[in-house]
Amino acid sequence: MSSLSRELVFLILQFLDEEKFKETVHKLEQESGFFFNMKHFEDQVQAGEWDEVERYLCGFTKVEDNRYSMKIFFEIRKQKYLEALDRQDRAKAVEILVKDLKVFASFNEELFKEITQLLTLDNFRQNEQLSKYGDTKSARNIMLVELKKLIEANPLFRDKLTFPAFKSSRLRTLINQSLNWQHQLCKNPRPNPDIKTLFTDHSCNPTANGARPPPTNSPLVGPIPKAGAFPPIGAHGPFQTVVSPSPGAIAGWMSNNSPSLPHPAVAAGPPGLVQSSSAAAFLKHPRTPTGMTGMDYQSADSEHLMKRIRTGQSDEVSFAGVAHTPNVYSQDDLTKAVVRTLNQGSNVMSMDFHPQQQTILLVGTNVGDISLWEVGSRERLAHKSFKVWDLAAATTPLQTALLNDAAISVNRCVWGPDGLMLGVAFSKHIVQIYTYNPTGELRQHLEIDAHVGGVNDIAFAHPNKQLCIVTCGDDKTIKVWDAVAGRRQYTFEGHEAPVYSVCPHHKENIQFIFSTAIDGKIKAWLYDCLGSRVDYDAPGHWCTMMAYSADGTRLFSCGTSKEGESHLVEWNESEGAIKRTYSGFRKRSLGVVQFDTTRNRFLAAGDEFQIKFWDMDNTNMLTAVDADGGLPASPRLRFNKEGSLLAVTTSDNGIKILANSDGLRLIRMLESRAIDRNRVPSEPINSKPLIVNALGPVGNVSGAIAPTLERPDRVPPAVSINSLGPMDSSRLVDVKPRIADDADKVKSWKIPDVSDPSQMKALRLPDSIAPSKVVRLIYTNSGLALLALTASAVHKLWKWQRSERNPSGKATAYVAPQLWQPPSGTLMTNDINDGKPAEESAACIALSKNDSYVMSASGGKVSLFNMMTFKVMTMFMPPPPAATYLAFHPQDNNIIAIGMEDSTIQIYNVRVDEVKTKLKGHQNRITGLAFSQTLNALVSSGADAQLCMWSIDKWEKLKSRFIQAPAGRQSPLVGETKVQFHNDQTHLLVVHDSQISIYDSKLECSRSWSPKDTLPAPISSAIYSCDGLLVYAGFCDGAVGVFDADNLRLRCRIAASAYIPSFSVNSNTTTYPFVIAAHPSEPNQIALGMSDGAVHVVEPSDAELKWGGTPSQDNGSLPSNSSNPSLSGQPSEHPTR
Repeated sequence: MSSLSRELVFLILQFLDEEKFKETVHKLEQESGFFFNMKHFEDQVQAGEWDEVERYLCGFTKVEDNRYSMKIFFEIRKQKYLEALDRQDRAKAVEILVKDLKVFASFNEELFKEITQLLTLDNFRQNEQLSKYGDTKSARNIMLVELKKLIEANPLFRDKLTFPAFKSSRLRTLINQSLNWQHQLCKNPRPNPDIKTLFTDHSCNPTANGARPPPTNSPLVGPIPKAGAFPPIGAHGPFQTVVSPSPGAIAGWMSNNSPSLPHPAVAAGPPGLVQSSSAAAFLKHPRTPTGMTGMDYQSADSEHLMKRIRTGQSDEVSFAGVAHTPNVYSQDDLTKAVVRTLNQGSNVMSMDFHPQQQTILLVGTNVGDISLWEVGSRERLAHKSFKVWDLAAATTPLQTALLNDAAISVNRCVWGPDGLMLGVAFSKHIVQIYTYNPTGELRQHLEIDAHVGGVNDIAFAHPNKQLCIVTCGDDKTIKVWDAVAGRRQYTFEGHEAPVYSVCPHHKENIQFIFSTAIDGKIKAWLYDCLGSRVDYDAPGHWCTMMAYSADGTRLFSCGTSKEGESHLVEWNESEGAIKRTYSGFRKRSLGVVQFDTTRNRFLAAGDEFQIKFWDMDNTNMLTAVDADGGLPASPRLRFNKEGSLLAVTTSDNGIKILANSDGLRLIRMLESRAIDRNRVPSEPINSKPLIVNALGPVGNVSGAIAPTLERPDRVPPAVSINSLGPMDSSRLVDVKPRIADDADKVKSWKIPDVSDPSQMKALRLPDSIAPSKVVRLIYTNSGLALLALTASAVHKLWKWQRSERNPSGKATAYVAPQLWQPPSGTLMTNDINDGKPAEESAACIALSKNDSYVMSASGGKVSLFNMMTFKVMTMFMPPPPAATYLAFHPQDNNIIAIGMEDSTIQIYNVRVDEVKTKLKGHQNRITGLAFSQTLNALVSSGADAQLCMWSIDKWEKLKSRFIQAPAGRQSPLVGETKVQFHNDQTHLLVVHDSQISIYDSKLECSRSWSPKDTLPAPISSAIYSCDGLLVYAGFCDGAVGVFDADNLRLRCRIAASAYIPSFSVNSNTTTYPFVIAAHPSEPNQIALGMSDGAVHVVEPSDAELKWGGTPSQDNGSLPSNSSNPSLSGQPSEHPTR
């Protein structure tokens, strides 16, 4: 349906509403799907008209369309189900469960089971999550708030929640205007025409007496009608002089020659019940089918236009006043005049202008050098040749790569958003970060071994208001690093080819990253571990860069195919479709075409030994310049942030600076100031002004969005060139570069030692039950509670309540929880072995994904408890042998791997009470089990210090390995060995009292750490933080160590005295953390289960927020490798940049 037809529907809706056809209005809203009447929806929900609610919704979305829609239908059906239960109408509740809620079981089986269990309760409010359910009216109102948020976030409702603004009775007005128009076209217009029907065109009959009719442009006398009335035709106001249109033109307006097309469906996203309601627009349409042109809601005629494109018609059709306002420009706005030529001396690979100092240019070359140029004075401010800053700390793959081929190139160099930092990505493994001051001095800040193979792009971003570095590489990953300490924060995996470029951006408060790979795939990522949100195909299917306009509202990409075909396009990012394609490229480009954007107005690309310019709103090329010759086939280029200067690479290892009229004025101003300074004899010859002062106060600069190479658009211009005025000499600061002493160059960071309670926040949990050593400790998956199993076989459950101090209700050290027990006062106690005290028995525990059940054993039978009532639901596996470790199968909660005291592992099906198979391979009791869905494997560990990997398809042993004894320890090792998979499901944390180690998917140890120095005591327990960036380890002297997960370098030592104020090192019996638990969503919070029965929750203070500072450089017994060791360092598939 064309946009005009769509608008006609709105006119009809207005007419029906004004005529009080209420039911017809809502029926048309539903059938057309153009306007979702939220008021009508609210009324139906509050009235409990559930059938009408769903019927109305189905005009706009279906259950399976996307995760928002699924959540909307789920909430409605859940409310309907709860109301039936509240009325004690069990039959209706069962009907709703089977007919309406069963559909969600395939997406979340655990949730469906929990809902089903409500039938067994006398009052569903006994379920903890529903304990605050009030009456029906209040419950519906609470649900409505949630539904409105989901509807507003759902992309299928975009632009359907607001009725267009136009005058009342618009349809009547248009009909009156049409009748006037028809009357003007009459051959024999009568002064008082009689309009009797709208079914046929109006035409005045000839006058009976044959008198000559009045001219068509003579006025018809009468007042101007009120909008919305149907006055007689003679009552219309005077007609203005009208030029009669041609019949063809009228026909064009009256009919649409385009073939009728159905309303296009929006691509459905992956199934799921929960997603952030504030996701960015482009993330609301995950995985749009390739090649599907999407709807553009930015302009009123876009739907009509996109359909014309689909059917092969011209894209030049538009209606006045609804397309983008065309840019008004002159030729002086284009940077065409060559004002400077700089000789770099080697092939320039990347350039970036300073975000504030408009004439400072950063340059990276094919020999690994970087330079800073002041293009106004042609002076090279700084030059750094490539070297590895700390070769001793370099990983083995990097050392090998440099040994095999010492040549290294800059792939990308880019300024940070405030211009105080710059990043360089190299063709082998590493990125280097420098700090910069306005005198031109560069200081080494960070060197990160970022990727296996080449690092193809680098950018700065601000997720969570923290400056970060985003990199991508040949290892097919994107990584995010803390810009202060260089710690890895996220790794995004999903590309199937080397990642060529990254484009971080934000919309409102949503931060995201676009990435492109050399197979032509474009993906988008939020800063979480949930995978790619979109999957598009870039034109050309090879090397593509992306960039936003300066105001961040328009997205462009430029890419070249392997055959040399180049594509510069604008994207409709909300739909993942190409909005317009710019023409003017050579049919076979001689290299990968580079491009840039400026001033929300122009695009520029290097092609055919020229610089080609486009207006963003026009697909035809504006002009091309050759910069007086000497350009390569595909020159690289970069605008400064104002768009007044353009740096272009030359074929003789140089750079040309092109300027527009503003750029010429800027260069002349700098030249005149240089001349004026030379006339002042008292000034030192080598002094340089701070150019930033010449261009205005730095404080006025907005640096909210990080700029990246080939993306000048992410930082607004620091100042307007037109605002430059005469400069006071007091603002010219003479600064001589300071020679840093050794103390400045190398800072030796000490490991932070937390030894006083004031340095952190610790809370001992209240406990009224007899103390006994905590042998197992886990947070619930929701993070709202903490469950401990003691040596006396008793479970303890602490729950945090929502309050003003703790609105989320999550576990925290700042608010004390309640030791929770059901009203019956029942203790959740394990079965014990009469022949062996519980304190001497191995204890084990496992929690279901929905926190409803806990499976546990303390030397006797394995018990399955209901977490809400503490009742035992079933018991199985009587000893001997006793169960020593439990782990739920990742795909089937009915399957449990049970490690046994006799060294076997039993794969048990709870539902049918049957052991499917027994795994044999260990020589001592099982002490650890961990499943990996990625590897499709189970890893087991035993008191024999052996690791075994098993296939979970056929339950066959794949490999086994004994962990190695560290220096000074007798081999072979014995004692409990625990295992835990990292979030990537590939790397394995192995914990023994002698060491913590990281193993890869082949059970090869990649790095290890053993007790020493400030942490000499044996290790009692260790665990990954929830984000996988840290490892927490407890020690038998009461201390806790915080390590970087990448390299096991010690970040922080927490002494027992920090969380146990009365702790004494001279005590005969040392209290120590026997077990550590990591919060499931707060990476800096841990819980310590103590040998004396206490439980402490520990987290950094408000002032610190995180544990430790910059990690020590001299810890760790094996070379660190921050890249995934399973990735091979294969040569890059993409061409030389």
